[in-house]
Amino acid sequence: MSAAGTDGWEMVVGLEVHCELLTVTKLFCGCKNAFGDEPNTNICPTCLGLPGSLPVLNRQAVELAIRIGSALHCAIRPSTFHRKNYFYPDMPKDYQITQYDEPINVGGWLELPDGARIGVTRAHIEEDTGKTTHVGGGGRIGSADYSLVDYNRAGVPLVEIVSEPDLRSAADARAYAAELRSILVATGASDGRMEEGSMRVDANVSVRRAGATSFGTRCEIKNLNSLRSLIRAVDFEAARQIALIEDGQTVTQETRHWDEAAGRTLTMRSKEEADDYRYFREPDLVPLVPDPAWIEAVAQSIGPLPAARRAALVALLDDPAAQREQVNAVVNQDLDHLVVIAAGAGAPAELALTRVANEVAAGYDPARGLDPKAFTSLLSLESSGALSATQAKTVLAELLTTGGDPEQIARAKGFEALSEDSLAAAVAASVEAQPDVWQRFVDGDEKLAGHFISEVMKATKGKANGAAVRAELDRLKG
Repeated sequence: MSAAGTDGWEMVVGLEVHCELLTVTKLFCGCKNAFGDEPNTNICPTCLGLPGSLPVLNRQAVELAIRIGSALHCAIRPSTFHRKNYFYPDMPKDYQITQYDEPINVGGWLELPDGARIGVTRAHIEEDTGKTTHVGGGGRIGSADYSLVDYNRAGVPLVEIVSEPDLRSAADARAYAAELRSILVATGASDGRMEEGSMRVDANVSVRRAGATSFGTRCEIKNLNSLRSLIRAVDFEAARQIALIEDGQTVTQETRHWDEAAGRTLTMRSKEEADDYRYFREPDLVPLVPDPAWIEAVAQSIGPLPAARRAALVALLDDPAAQREQVNAVVNQDLDHLVVIAAGAGAPAELALTRVANEVAAGYDPARGLDPKAFTSLLSLESSGALSATQAKTVLAELLTTGGDPEQIARAKGFEALSEDSLAAAVAASVEAQPDVWQRFVDGDEKLAGHFISEVMKATKGKANGAAVRAELDRLKG
């Protein structure tokens, strides 16, 4: 079921993104903030909410929240903390300390790669809950044999970033989440690892007739943990609501769960309102009033953000529109520095971007990295014709796994460029073996150039340079 292309309807989407902050300790206590530790080992009376324990605000968490607000062009204001009361097994205190009507960051915006600007309502600080695991029955509470609770995550600092309802498609929602993740990583505020739960997305989805100005009834889809799930869930939910309305029914405001296996949203509970949480000021914390000089210093410490890094890549390219997707992918994966360094050292920027977007991205290990000098040297070998594209990719794969010197790796593998005579002979042999195909190429079927290049590459076991083969074909063609 998909809402894409549904005539006469408009989708309205707003996202609430929770990101765990990269602090050493939790938000209100000294327990370690770490993913994957033995369950219930990073806990203390404060994060378990035991009687007599008192919260102490983590300064590093506040600084990271200011980083996020600055990167999202928010106004950074004095703020207060509240208790949000609700009762889940993974909430040891039976309330969550969060920011309610006076959040630290308000009124910002985020620009998508296509230039669209999405409003950011607020980005406030709060503590995370623990994690419940339902064992058996497909992992859902209703059919589970039993449930386990790990409180290691309880009290981990979060920033919740709430967008305006400015998104109009599932693709826009995905682009927003991807761009926001890149910003969070670039600021050093979060690692953005959706697979580990350090970035989680809730999507508020409604539909309205095309041309309508008032919003429809929204439903919230909770805890989407991948970009793929986000786009599928939003499309399904919009189509579900359209089908209800067109069938004469009404959409009920509620919270829904995304079932990845079934590819559908399911009712979780009726949508809560602020009154249901009985918010009141946290009595054990004073208002948070960051010094303006500190705010300015934090903002100045942020390095180039994704939009500026995309612009830097685009400035290196002769035809940026042709490689727009590669530019976005390389920046999103934090690999653009390799292209910038290589181009600055004289390597062809287009070739550098292509290799990074394809081969490097597929085999890159952040722990091992890739020596920019070695990468630049390899690009020079390929662009000069000393290595064919196939050979260069083979050498690059070894650089990504073991490192080393590209020339030495190529020599050890027996790679060498074909001489001009050998290349010409290989091209001539391919042409002579397929006179009918050659005549079609001569008559203007340009697609057949790729056919001949492939044939020559096979005949030379990858030693031929594709550009040189094309040049020889053009020479023979006259």
